[in-house]
Amino acid sequence: MASANASGSEENFSCCICLDVFNSPVSTPCGHNFCRTCITKHWDEQVTFKCPLCNMAFDTRPDLRINTLLSELATQFRTSIRVKDQLCVKPGEVPCDVCTGTQLKAVKSCLVCFMSFCQTHLEPHQRVAVLKKHRLVEPMDRLEDRMCKKHDRLLELFCRTDQVCVCQFCTETDYKFHPVVPLQEEYELKTAQLGKIEAGVKQMIQEIQENIQEIKDTVNRSKADVDREIADGVHILTALKSCIEKCQDDLKEKLKSTEKQAEDLIKKLEQDIENLTNRSSEMKQLSHTKDHLHFLQTFRSLKKPPFKRTWRMVRPPSHVWTLWGSLDQLEETLNMEMKKLRDAELKRVQQYEVDVTLDPDTAHPSLVLSEDGKHVHEGDVRKAIRDNPKRFTQGLYVFTMQSFSGRFYFEVQVKDNTRWCVGVAIESIKRKGYIKETPETGYWTLYSYKM
Repeated sequence: MASANASGSEENFSCCICLDVFNSPVSTPCGHNFCRTCITKHWDEQVTFKCPLCNMAFDTRPDLRINTLLSELATQFRTSIRVKDQLCVKPGEVPCDVCTGTQLKAVKSCLVCFMSFCQTHLEPHQRVAVLKKHRLVEPMDRLEDRMCKKHDRLLELFCRTDQVCVCQFCTETDYKFHPVVPLQEEYELKTAQLGKIEAGVKQMIQEIQENIQEIKDTVNRSKADVDREIADGVHILTALKSCIEKCQDDLKEKLKSTEKQAEDLIKKLEQDIENLTNRSSEMKQLSHTKDHLHFLQTFRSLKKPPFKRTWRMVRPPSHVWTLWGSLDQLEETLNMEMKKLRDAELKRVQQYEVDVTLDPDTAHPSLVLSEDGKHVHEGDVRKAIRDNPKRFTQGLYVFTMQSFSGRFYFEVQVKDNTRWCVGVAIESIKRKGYIKETPETGYWTLYSYKM
């Protein structure tokens, strides 16, 4: 029986309905072949029975039987495809250097031919006497890189002195007195070292990740602090606004009351003026009369006051004094709220409090430090002490022993001293000779010189 490869291509073993290799192939009366399942399903869906290829019509549904020969050939062809798929080279495997088209997986590499062969192309090395003498090894890629350039021998050994791969002949010449071990032994040693290096790298990655997380946590805390400060500021401003609005309303109400009282008083006084004007007119007329009886009778009534002069005792309330009182109250409220704001700010910065100790190696010779390094004052004389690069020689300064970065907070008691200076500076600032304390030279200071 002929093999599947000799019988033709895949098209000769494919069903025209499912386009796959025949499965239980059957033949129609017209001589065409189909999978039993495919042709049966096709005719189940048709009214007339026709061949899907030539359209020959059949009076009755044909009785289909398995085509034994075609079935065996299709089985062989399917098996050959499966074997070929299994032998095809996959990523990471060594391909056969002889195969054309679809490359198969190499099973051996020849160190004489510098080629790798699949099972089929390896056959001459297993049959021909000359080729049988060639050295075959497990499949290797890039054989030319695995050979010694000087001796054309396989690099099988490792020189620990020069840290290079060598062949057997190299150990008898250039590397004769060097410690040499098999590649496998050095591989196991380097693999163990690589494991330690990998563990160290993982540890470094973990530390970096922890630093990143710490930075994120710091940012989140800073954001929370800012949000809290903004909320406190908004609360204080809201309270101030409410207080100011209340004072304004009170002032407006008191001013309105004062204006009402003033208007009532003005109306009363204007009425009094009108009454007095009328009385003055009557008295003027009476002064010109010659009727003695009428004069005396009328004078008696004009002598009486037209009203009680209670207006002299009336005083309008002073809205000016009221305004000053309200302004005093507003100023007191503002001072209270500002004190709350300062206390909140102080409480916020105190969370960054650090403990500092003065460094005697940096102190100017005229400065006197306490034993615990917490106090310093200027002495009467300049001490004769050994100089060092860290010591200040002209400016009366002293550094702390601790260095800080980021946010930090510390307090200094100056008591009743009239001359003092405190601040921060970068560690690399100038310490010898004249020093100009500016941010450009690395100094950020607060000082007081009271005469």
